[in-house]
Amino acid sequence: MEKPITAIVCGAGQRGRDAYGRYAESNKDKIQIIGVAEPNPIKRNNFMKIHKIPENRSYNLWKDILAEDKFADAAIITTQDNMHTQPALLAMEQGYDVLLEKPMANKLDECVQLVNKAQETGKRLQICHVLRYTDFYSTIYDTIQSGKLGKVINIECKENVSYFHYSHSYIRGNWRNSEISSPMILAKCCHDLDLLYWMVGVPPKKISSFGNLLYYKKENAPEGAPKRCLDVCPYADKCIFYAPFIYIDNTPLFRVGLDCDIKIIKFFAWLAIKHRTTVKILSKIIPPLKDAVEWHGWPVSVITDDLTYEGKMKALKEGPYGRCVYHCDNNVVDHQTVNIEFENGVTANLTVHGHSAFEGRSIRIDGTKATLIGEFLFSGEQIWLYDKLSGKKEKIFEGHLQLTGHGGGDTGLMNAFIDLMKRNISKPLTDAKASLESHIMAFAAEKSRLEGKIINMAEYRPEGLYL
Repeated sequence: MEKPITAIVCGAGQRGRDAYGRYAESNKDKIQIIGVAEPNPIKRNNFMKIHKIPENRSYNLWKDILAEDKFADAAIITTQDNMHTQPALLAMEQGYDVLLEKPMANKLDECVQLVNKAQETGKRLQICHVLRYTDFYSTIYDTIQSGKLGKVINIECKENVSYFHYSHSYIRGNWRNSEISSPMILAKCCHDLDLLYWMVGVPPKKISSFGNLLYYKKENAPEGAPKRCLDVCPYADKCIFYAPFIYIDNTPLFRVGLDCDIKIIKFFAWLAIKHRTTVKILSKIIPPLKDAVEWHGWPVSVITDDLTYEGKMKALKEGPYGRCVYHCDNNVVDHQTVNIEFENGVTANLTVHGHSAFEGRSIRIDGTKATLIGEFLFSGEQIWLYDKLSGKKEKIFEGHLQLTGHGGGDTGLMNAFIDLMKRNISKPLTDAKASLESHIMAFAAEKSRLEGKIINMAEYRPEGLYL
């Protein structure tokens, strides 16, 4: 039996702990995490216990763990966006192969610096563009490559961010302000831009973009709305952003269950919304129901380390996730469109917004032979192919409820990274150079949005890229 690879983790927050850490917890034969750096002592200690990390391999800061001589095969970097560059650079200098959370950096020159460092050191730098590894998007890519669509002419993508996800991440949360994190088109949509580049197969020629923060701001607050939800808000029973509605009652997540095609989940979701007391009683004897009622996954896992009722209420009374959505320090857009002309003449547009009733992406690809339409939703996934000659409508893919894991992409990414480490694959799917293109596209789109002009990518593309 092959030995598992070993890894250190810099940042034991939501992605480090719940995505890649959880994969390692379930796949000890493939990967073992033997060191961690995390400034939050509760998160750090919990991570240590789960992965049986000794005290001498537990560190407060990423600088501390990377000051040690290299003691693992790989470094998984899952710090905040504005803290990606330096630990990734130092890890490669220390001899680690690196798995880096997206976006790779929130400044274009730093993205280039990372790509150059990977090529200078000869170390692997893989970016967590997990959607390339989903069955959904792999099916779309394979369909394009098969020729069933003919020549691709146009692609339409929509990133429909649900109102509760947007309020959690982009109003109250870590990605709310581009001055301390990343613009939304980079933080959320470098996935989508990466997929477009991957599917079209050539770089973009021109990019334009429009968008703004239209709704989630002070002037749209209902009269008398307090700055915090629990400060006796008179609109508590009517507001879809009321913090206990999202983080205590978990109603938006139960509504996802109502839309899925698995009957037992649909039934219990209906029960949880309509008969909450009954569900609490049943949860004492039905473990899966208990897990749902006492939901400890995203987004609840982000607001506090104390996931008791009292702990969650304290977090909403005192922390950022209990703020009124109209009284936050957010400045990122709540809707944006990006128009792209690629070098082979294919056109594409991407729309992202934070006002959807349900969470998920949608895509339409029109080719000379057929049209493909797909939905990649929390509640389920499906892809339809419409052949023009025969008139046949065929469902070519179907997936079920996925509340976590990016539709299997997190697992697919980790499997691929481990395979890359063990087999020394020469052309990995999401190496830094391939992922750089989506970041260039995102920065160009933001420049277009802010300056109101079309970006010529030949002129915009950065110089100094190591070849």
